[in-house]
Amino acid sequence: MPLLRVAALHELVAEQGRDLVRSRGRVGAAHRVHAVDLIGDPGRSVAGERPIRTVADLTSWLDGVLDGLGADRTALGGHSYGAWIALHYALHAPHRVSELVLVDPTQCFAGFRPGYLLHALPMLIRPGVKRTRAFLGWETGGAALDPAWLRLRDAATGFPSARPVTGPRPAPEALSGLDVPTLILLAERGRAHDPARVAAAAARLLPRVTTATMSGATHHTLPLHGPTAGELSRRIEDFIG
Repeated sequence: MPLLRVAALHELVAEQGRDLVRSRGRVGAAHRVHAVDLIGDPGRSVAGERPIRTVADLTSWLDGVLDGLGADRTALGGHSYGAWIALHYALHAPHRVSELVLVDPTQCFAGFRPGYLLHALPMLIRPGVKRTRAFLGWETGGAALDPAWLRLRDAATGFPSARPVTGPRPAPEALSGLDVPTLILLAERGRAHDPARVAAAAARLLPRVTTATMSGATHHTLPLHGPTAGELSRRIEDFIG
């Protein structure tokens, strides 16, 4: 979920980034971290007069977030759907992005695995604590996730939520023109997509990309699972400096 570092102020800002805040480790020691809730999601976001319905709305909203923080140029990153948002923002305003960090990005370089969508379908049709926990248990192989995060996620199932903005993967020609240093961290055992396919597509399309695979990680253990959180934090800190 997206992270932003204001280079001049040495700040790290997170949009939809509460998960990454928890695993910040070395990153948090060197940068201030802010978690900004997506408009319409559970949290402290306040909907404005005009709903966010398109990718252009999302990028305009992030422009406003950065403007409000006084951040002319930032390092931006994200996990899963947040990585999709981060990538679209970098394509929208590359002059404002110094580095891009994408943690197991979905719908950026490859599609979802059909099995992942089938297992997620009951949770998406009728959200509930039991269905969400069952899905997470399946995807993570029963890994021990942060109990505080799980309780927060349980509570969030009772909140009304706005429909997330979705869309196609970025066009290959747009990606090939993105001259922003990019780090992609992939989950070795993730069930959301094929990590090897994602890495190959990113290497083919992005001119300045570094990829690494997190051993033993799944899509939903990144970045909350203790055994991988430290390495994730180290790699991000080494990349953004």
